Order: sequence, then C-alpha cells, then structure tokens
Amino acid sequence: MGHVIVVGAGQAGSSCVAKLRNGGFDGDVTLIGAEPVPPYQRPPLSKAYLMGDMSLERLFLRPEAFYADNGIALRMQSEVESLDTATRTLSVSGETLSYDELVLTTGSTPNRLPDAIGGNLEGVFVVRDLADVDAMAPRFTKGAKVLIVGGGYIGLEAASVAAKLGLEVVLVEMADRILQRVAAPETSDFFRGLHRGHGVDIREGVGLDRLTGTGAVTGARLTDGTEIAADFVIVGVGIRPGTALAEAAGIDVENGIKVDAQGRTSAPHVWAAGDCTSFPYRGGRIRLESVPNAIDQAEVVAQNIMGAGKDYVAKPWFWSDQYDVKLQIAGLNTGYDRVVTRRVDADSVGFWYYRGDELVAVDAMNDPRGYMVGKRLIEGGKSPDPAVIADPATDLKALLKG
Repeated sequence: MGHVIVVGAGQAGSSCVAKLRNGGFDGDVTLIGAEPVPPYQRPPLSKAYLMGDMSLERLFLRPEAFYADNGIALRMQSEVESLDTATRTLSVSGETLSYDELVLTTGSTPNRLPDAIGGNLEGVFVVRDLADVDAMAPRFTKGAKVLIVGGGYIGLEAASVAAKLGLEVVLVEMADRILQRVAAPETSDFFRGLHRGHGVDIREGVGLDRLTGTGAVTGARLTDGTEIAADFVIVGVGIRPGTALAEAAGIDVENGIKVDAQGRTSAPHVWAAGDCTSFPYRGGRIRLESVPNAIDQAEVVAQNIMGAGKDYVAKPWFWSDQYDVKLQIAGLNTGYDRVVTRRVDADSVGFWYYRGDELVAVDAMNDPRGYMVGKRLIEGGKSPDPAVIADPATDLKALLKG
C-alpha cells in the first residue's frame, strides 16, 4: 500500500500513524520528529510536569515500544530540510526519503520577544516544548521573581504554577484585560480575581517597553515607565502555525497550511492536520489550536489516506487548569453579542455565549455538567432560551431531550 511519511511528532502526528495501523494500513509508515523523545502531551508541560507532579514517561502519548511493535519507523531528532512535491521526496538530515502519501503535522511555534527589546537575554523563556520547560524549571524556587508577558491561557497557567510554588509573580497584558482575544469580560473578571487572590500582580493595559540586563535578564521597563525586577521571564504572546516547510514547497498557505474538508493540501498526495492547518468551517475557514482538533483531524486524514472520503467536522472544545479551577470551553464565541451567567455555587460558574438567539459557546469553571450539556446543545444546533439557562433551578440535562 506504499509509504506514508508523517512530518511532525506531536499529538497530531502520533494520532495519525496510530490510526493508520489501527485502520489496517499495511504499508510502510514513518514518523519524523525534531525532538529527541517520542511524541508526548504538551498541555501538562506548563502544569503538572512543571510542578513536578508528572514524570517524563507519563508525558509520552504512547510507550516508545508502541512504534516498533506496530511497524512504525520513529525518526527522532531529525530535521526535514526540504520537500519536493513533484518527485515526492523529502530531505531529512541529509538523507533523501520517498513517500507515496505525506502528512504535515508541523504544529506551531511560539512568538518570541524581539532581540531589540531584550528577547535574546539569558533567562527569557517560552512555553512550548519539553526543552523549554526543563530549562526554566530549576528557576521555580520560592521567593524568585518572575515576570510573565501575556495574559492568555499559557501566561495564566504559568502564573498559577509559579504562585503555587511561592514565587513573586507579575503578569503584564498590553490589552485592556487578560484573555481579551479569547473570552468575554466575565471570564476575564473571574480569572483576574482568582489570580489576585493567590497574590499574582496583574497589570492590564500596559505593555513591555524592554527587558533590562546585560547578558542575563534582571528586570523590565513597562510602557507606563514602571520598572520591575525579575529573575526570569516567561513569554506567552501567542503562536504561529508551522508552515515554513509547506511554503518553501509551494503549498498554499492561508492562516496555516490550507487544506480541504478531507485534509488535502494544494499539492497532490500531501495532507496536513493539527495546529498548522486552516480548514473549512461553517462557510469560512478557521485554525484551531487544541489537542482535540489535532487528534480528530489527524485521524480523519489517516482514514482518508485509506480511501474513506470523509469530511472533517470540527467540534471545538478546549480546557485550562489554574489552581483548583478547571475551565472547560465548548464551541467558538466568535461574533457573540450576549453572555448569560449561570451560577452553580460559590466555586462554580458558567458563561454562555449567544449570537442573537443562537448558543455558540460556553465557558464552564468547575462546572462539568454545564460544559457537557452546553457542548451537546451546540453540536446539536439547539439554543435554549437564555432565561432558562440563567435560572439555577433549570435541569440542564432535560434540555437535551427537547
């Protein structure tokens, strides 16, 4: 059945090769990764792993032996230098490999601070891979001063770990509020209060002018003129899709590697899945940065390589763990014009997003039932009356029966 090569040994890549084998593909399968370890979970890196609550082996998506046992050639610490779609070949660490079908699961890359403002100083970190977290972990000592640049989920998760370990934490967000790009003011307010309650100094509406220090970072000057001391800095200012290999090969890119509903790129016999892709969704195109999307889309691509002819229908959901709060998000809140609050108890609340009369998303804090029901309602195209949602006496599960 030929040779399938998957480039990118993250969640999507691992899911794709596993699905190929589980689906009965009996050709050659090769998974190529840049890191020296087998595919692993990324979300726990900034939480349980950084806290020391999860070992390296527990991070692995599958035991290393899984790949050999299933006839998957796992090439770790390998660099893909170029792709030639005409000859169906890859240059990998100086060697030429031929493929019959190629899957790009090249993920995403964190944005870094410019060198001109101190981004290249020692002690400045991003949170993306194992090496990043291993490098910063020794600095998480009680009383150390950490500056976190960016008030998105990555920054807030890092702040929660640092605060729990007794560090002095300052978080700066240049937008008017934390989570402004991804959540309603109500969710921002909830997490602002949570973090301040744990001693995090959150400063909104102020940016970073530059980091200070000679060789190593020692502090920062903010755009309001404030100067703060810092033993190290964590940068969480978004990510960009890993499109370099595809672009160099002439494959169409549009906010990610552009794929059709079945995961095909503009080049014959080349597919893509995960964070690196943009795909059709409800009349437009989106790119999702989430583990569920990486798994589901990669599995659909694997099935389509085997001839399934199946469209990928995204069911967006996300999560974040901060302190003792589990945030679960269902749907996409794009274009919302109303937020309905459903208070469960003192520690649990949900924010339900409506666009007109349509329920489009739910942010559920320590409210797994609200999340589960909201997700199923959104997937089923059902939109309960907002007044019904706001009423704490409403039996949410009963709404699924209508």
